[in-house]
Amino acid sequence: MSKLYVIPTPIGNLEDVTFRAIRLLKEVDEVYAEDTRQSQKLLRHYGIDRKLYSYHKFSERKNVPSMIDKIRSGMELALISDAGTPGISDPGFILVKECVDAGIEIDCLPGPVAFVPALVMSGIDTSYFTFVGFLPHKKGRQTQLQKLNEVDGTLVLYESPHRIVKSLTQLKEFLGDRNAAVVREISKIYQETVRGSLSELIDTFENKTPKGEFVIVIADVKS
Repeated sequence: MSKLYVIPTPIGNLEDVTFRAIRLLKEVDEVYAEDTRQSQKLLRHYGIDRKLYSYHKFSERKNVPSMIDKIRSGMELALISDAGTPGISDPGFILVKECVDAGIEIDCLPGPVAFVPALVMSGIDTSYFTFVGFLPHKKGRQTQLQKLNEVDGTLVLYESPHRIVKSLTQLKEFLGDRNAAVVREISKIYQETVRGSLSELIDTFENKTPKGEFVIVIADVKS
């Protein structure tokens, strides 16, 4: 039966992929990738010789109608991102929603997503948490930060190396000097977890050049 497969890809170590994901990438009719050059490295590593089609945030609205038509015609398509699970701070939601609206079957495989290992390694309460993703860069940023102060439980955010100090500073300003952890380069050779108050984390990353992708885990104010 024709369907859309949403397939997570490794966020670091190329071994962090399931046997089923590799099999489906070999079997589906077409594979759509956020960055075809980046995803081709994974395919080459596993001996998958096939063309990749582009699907990123600037093209997804244009691509979705033709992808829907292909699935309706009987094709099976796979969607992958540069790293992690499509739709989680990566393109994918629009396609999935349109498939749902069109009555098309969707199968999302379990697999890598950065915030789960970061949350577990943080040592901060995992029983109740809110995944925030990336804060807005400009418009709505302060409003979002104000809202986070009203959220109970652990907070989990993504951030880039260019904005990590700015974000930690603003989080301290709006949330107070809470206990937190910063995890970077998950599943890569330089993986690192730094724990402490937001003030201590700011000091740490002000005094060295931040590198890699970051996950920020912040304890509830009552912790």
